Amino acid sequence: MKIALAGNPNSGKTTLYNGITGKTEFVGNWPGVTVEKKEAELKKKYNPKGSKVRIVDLPGTYSISPFTGEEAITRDFILGEEPDVIINIVDGANVSRSLFFTTQLLELGIPVVIALNKSDIVSKRGESVDANALGKALHCKVVATTATSEDGLLKLVQEAMKLGHEKKTQTAPSFQGKDSADSDLARQKFVDSIIKKCQGKKRDASKITLSDQADRIVAHKWLGIPIFFMVMWAVFSFSIQGLGGYLSEYLNEVVFAEIVPEAVNGFLEGLGVHPLLQGLIVDGAIGGVGAVIGFLPLVMVLFFCLSLLEDCGYMARVALVMDRFFKKIGLSGKSIIPMIVGSGCAIPGVMATRTIEDINERRMTTILTPFVPCGAKLPIIALFAAVFFSESTWVGPSMYLIAIVMITIGGLLLKKIFVWENSSQFIMELPEYKLPSLKYAFIQMLDKAKGFIYKASTIILVCNTFVWFAQAYSWNLAPVEDQSLSILAAIGTVIAPILIPLGFVGWQLAAAAITGLIAKENVVATFAVLLALASEEALHVPGGALTQFFTPVTAFAYLVFNLFTPPCVAAIGAMNSEMGSKKWLLKALAFQFSVGYILAMIITQVGSLIVYRTPAVGFVPAIIITVITALYLFVTIRKADGKRVELGVEG
Repeated sequence: MKIALAGNPNSGKTTLYNGITGKTEFVGNWPGVTVEKKEAELKKKYNPKGSKVRIVDLPGTYSISPFTGEEAITRDFILGEEPDVIINIVDGANVSRSLFFTTQLLELGIPVVIALNKSDIVSKRGESVDANALGKALHCKVVATTATSEDGLLKLVQEAMKLGHEKKTQTAPSFQGKDSADSDLARQKFVDSIIKKCQGKKRDASKITLSDQADRIVAHKWLGIPIFFMVMWAVFSFSIQGLGGYLSEYLNEVVFAEIVPEAVNGFLEGLGVHPLLQGLIVDGAIGGVGAVIGFLPLVMVLFFCLSLLEDCGYMARVALVMDRFFKKIGLSGKSIIPMIVGSGCAIPGVMATRTIEDINERRMTTILTPFVPCGAKLPIIALFAAVFFSESTWVGPSMYLIAIVMITIGGLLLKKIFVWENSSQFIMELPEYKLPSLKYAFIQMLDKAKGFIYKASTIILVCNTFVWFAQAYSWNLAPVEDQSLSILAAIGTVIAPILIPLGFVGWQLAAAAITGLIAKENVVATFAVLLALASEEALHVPGGALTQFFTPVTAFAYLVFNLFTPPCVAAIGAMNSEMGSKKWLLKALAFQFSVGYILAMIITQVGSLIVYRTPAVGFVPAIIITVITALYLFVTIRKADGKRVELGVEG
């Protein structure tokens, strides 16, 4: 049996899906979190007989007539694959809006069971929805549910399975035979008549609630961004300098720096393993992977805090605040949603851009979304913050502030360089504030930890094995004592001159940047492998081995360079899929690299003049590159302005 879950965005559909399948798909209280259908078996708790029941979570949609790509997925699945039953999730806190889509589903001839969700919110509001009266009016079964606590889900699944086995034809109101406008009007009038019979409101709509009062501050057009920065500062302080930092310090300095290497070295020496193989295992695999895994507690604490912020309704306010600013650069609040999703991982963030109808705005958002620091970049932030800024708490939050600034500047540049206009509008109902679910945050934290460990034990392990081999052998496959004679040094030396205007001197820095393109965590892992013999201290200790390559200014610049140049190869693959054009992908990568490169160069050269009163290495090439870049932008923008005048497009 195949049961499809369909409903409006933000109706609690994915939460319900997770509840009845045991999955941990990302849940957000804004449209566009689910952008492709997901399938899973029904959890045993809801299927004691063990019959084969597949649950399909479809992207949220307001109508069976698609407006966006993900809405088309829902329409095509329902009409093309004809599921045995549709569970229509209706937002109990906004029944009127939800029932428009419900009436369309009922006309399809597929059995429908309605989940009247968010019953807890309805009760807190002092409102009521008569499920029995609603069921009689629509001629289908209605079950009151609260997906977050799984209340009513067992009864809901039982009714759906019963209806699926019976395959009874439901009597449904029909609005066919009219033109589109008349049909929609008649449908809405029918919905309004049902609402009058079934919904009882006790709350005074004109009364200002506590949530309204909070929004006047949190979602204020001028206070919103400073508040967001303060919130992120608190989260990062707790994650890096607080609990997460304390646990990560123990893992890095004790577990992976002493206990594990000593135990493995003793074991391998007892077996008489060859020193080169022993070095590969201890310095390459354990040293590199351990340097990344050491930051796992920090990542877990950070994502736990971010999950709480999202679940309580705060992140939806961030989208609203950013909408005002994004409109100035040709984007809308819809663009902030992929960026918030991308704070966990750039890949789903890029995929979430498909919710944006306007092709130009979608491309623009796809280019800018990877600027947001994702989970893979957190070990880099934590490493450089610990080594060079151990007494400062501003480094982590500053990455988000710089990301906002660069997204704004980048958007303005893209709008000026390319001739396009967009017409996308951002409409989002703000969810009510609520106490966040510790259970949900804990599950999300474990899910992120699992993905982090899986990545470290696969991609990063393989890459570190290559890094260790490449730094230990020359091109003729002979072991080398001096790393500068190794394969890795030869590769890094080819790339190193490009980084000189940024103040980065040394093939090691180029090698780490290259491996970072495979997975951003590799930057940390590569330094761990390369510096394993240079210092007996843990990699991340203040004033450690990294200080031979960086000053605090160039360290901050190198951090920015790795965060704002193109993302990992997996995210680039997602960009290629969403762009739908190799030409646009190349433009996107060139733009991202240019932003990261120029930004790092400015930080190094200007920062060195301010802090050290002397130019940094590569000052003259940096001046030349700056002049060439300025001339290129001037000529390109002039051409684009001329083309805009010809086409009558506003700049």
